[in-house]
Amino acid sequence: MVYNLDSFPSNHILIEGENYLYFGGTSYLGLQTDVDFQNIFIKNIRKHGTNYGASRKSNVRLNIYDETEAYLSKLIGSETCVSLSSGYLAGQLIAQSLNTKKYSFFYAPNTHAALNLSITENKSTQSYRELKAILSLHLANQTEQTPVVFLDAIDFYGTNFPDFEALKSLPLSDIILVVDDSHSIGITGENGSGVFKTIQALNPKELIVCCSLGKGFGIQAGAIFGSKYRVNKLESTAFFGGSSPAAPANLATIVSAENIYTAKRKTLKHNIDYFINNIENLERFKWMKTHPAFSFSNEQLNKHLENNNIIVTSFRYPDETSPIMSRIVISAAHTEEDISRLCEVLNGY
Repeated sequence: MVYNLDSFPSNHILIEGENYLYFGGTSYLGLQTDVDFQNIFIKNIRKHGTNYGASRKSNVRLNIYDETEAYLSKLIGSETCVSLSSGYLAGQLIAQSLNTKKYSFFYAPNTHAALNLSITENKSTQSYRELKAILSLHLANQTEQTPVVFLDAIDFYGTNFPDFEALKSLPLSDIILVVDDSHSIGITGENGSGVFKTIQALNPKELIVCCSLGKGFGIQAGAIFGSKYRVNKLESTAFFGGSSPAAPANLATIVSAENIYTAKRKTLKHNIDYFINNIENLERFKWMKTHPAFSFSNEQLNKHLENNNIIVTSFRYPDETSPIMSRIVISAAHTEEDISRLCEVLNGY
């Protein structure tokens, strides 16, 4: 069922005058409705304006872009970083810039459509065994085209994050990895650094990480992390030069709200642990250690939750022909009382 709201959902939402607990969405740190975070954001709007529609190649440039990108690259552990207006745009910039005769594309299981050249195509392989086989065949017969493997760090099936065991089976020293870290960056890793350092330690030929900053950092923007060579190549494209950047106030908030992010990550960890320690039959969910999403495909369970005034993420994804995907999301906005009620309802099913 679709619910139309007049305000951003936090831990509670009001539907036709009735109160529901909300365990869905991607506001993992609960920042969008946090008053202290909002005040920082508003202060940055007053300084940097509501938007900056000019090209980053313009002769008039705002320092906050370089400042935030330097801050993020240090946090994540990459040589450098470039920001964009969305995570989808970040993925498309990489895919389109690498779409030359020098490279051949391969897609890991459950890869997000943002990394596809065509949004209507599902190019993902069915398993890492299949992916390894076609990569081995390519490397044995093709020496001119470098293989590029696209994957999601968080695929909500536990295939990749946190250990990336299946990824380790690939001939990584011969592969450029493009990793979408949208659902991890800002909430997992040391100080919210995501997966860059973890995957870099596997020694791929090259690592490029892209992401939305909206899920972990609570602002509308995207980013790409990688080597100075690669990021400079991306910045030199007409795709990048012709696109409007992220709003400068958004990026400024990432730097100035550091203390809030740190506190919220601690709260989120506590809430995840509290849920895990109080839930029965945890095996009914697909989940990943330290991540706040718990996925399931039981439509009757979803109805049971709704009948008990609990709404979770539930819709056909990525298109209308796909099966219903349901997901319980624990956030830093939830209280122990909220989570206790959720566990009570789940344990009673």
